[in-house]
Amino acid sequence: MNPRDNLSGYALFAAMLASAGLPIYIHAPKFYLDEYGVSLSALGGVLFALRMFDFVQDPALGWLSERLRSVRAIAVAVSGVVLGISMIGLFAVDPPVAPLLWFAITLTGLFTSFSFLTINFYAQGVQKAATLGPRGHLRLATWRETGALLGVCAAAVAPTVLVGLDAAPFTLFAAGFAGLALISVYAMRREWATSGVARPGGFRQVLADGIARRLLLIALVNGAPVAVTSTLFLFFVESRLSAIGWEGPLLLLFFLAAAVSAPVWGRAADLFGPRPALLAGMVLSIIAFGFAATLGAGDTLLFALICVASGAALGADMTLLPAIFATRLAVIAPHAGQAFGLWSFVSKFTLAFAAVLLLPLLDVSGFKTGGANSAAALTMLTILYAAVPCALKLVAVALLATTELKES
Repeated sequence: MNPRDNLSGYALFAAMLASAGLPIYIHAPKFYLDEYGVSLSALGGVLFALRMFDFVQDPALGWLSERLRSVRAIAVAVSGVVLGISMIGLFAVDPPVAPLLWFAITLTGLFTSFSFLTINFYAQGVQKAATLGPRGHLRLATWRETGALLGVCAAAVAPTVLVGLDAAPFTLFAAGFAGLALISVYAMRREWATSGVARPGGFRQVLADGIARRLLLIALVNGAPVAVTSTLFLFFVESRLSAIGWEGPLLLLFFLAAAVSAPVWGRAADLFGPRPALLAGMVLSIIAFGFAATLGAGDTLLFALICVASGAALGADMTLLPAIFATRLAVIAPHAGQAFGLWSFVSKFTLAFAAVLLLPLLDVSGFKTGGANSAAALTMLTILYAAVPCALKLVAVALLATTELKES
């Protein structure tokens, strides 16, 4: 790797963003349920409402990103600070108002800054990939998404690991994240100064292109299973498997498998093409969660094997699909940073959609975290955690298999 490429900086920044994304849906609802007694239905409703706000906010942030291109480094630095402060407020500050309201306030700051940073980061990636030679998008995506997966690994397991070190593990987690945000912004400081993003019309260009629209639909359907399993992972391990204390190691195993597999999927895409490689990852995910539907109390070892397989499948999703989309975007809207407002919204909407549907369904079934549950409640948990992702993945496979991809 040429040090001037600063691909390690992209990996670090991706790790920071990933730490603020998926793990929030793993930890935040359970944290506010356990600490403050907020109901799952109320938490799911807030998450969904904030994502509906993103429907308006993300395009506006894409527009703002274009207008601030001359001071992009400053704008990114300010957003990084807001992101860190919001994380500290969410997990490390006793709510000065009603816990549900504080949950909404802090997540608004977190999601807004996260969106702005993500839009700028992926838009800059399109420009960067053009300087990296043949298959530059795939090369950058491999570094970026491997970093993202390592960030998810660290953020997903950190609170569980920190339980044994400190009485307030989420306080340490939030403080550590704030430090990571500052370091990652500094590591990318020269990239923003050379950015060529920011030309109007990106939204229209993307939505007018049939292949780009299809890829966004695939991202929505394919991302939903990850959202479902992430939202319910802790509940499944604790209540379905009765594997209390194993949540952290199993999460780490899942995301490590994803991180280790990412370069392998990148190599497979080089050899066989991005679409065949991605389809193989999707099929692996279906097989893994099909077996997960058969598990019950005490099947921790079998679930660990499923974590390895499903984690490896996630590595394909996170590495290859963004690279395919970026490759297409480079053809139809190479300078439109605003277009990544769409990608950002689709990626986050799946998580909110999962939360607003799954958490209330668990509530209705009578599911109780940390306590005894009826057979009906556990069956509902298993269906939502394993069967629903399988069905969604089958739809995603059909969509991708029937999509005509073009490099130009």
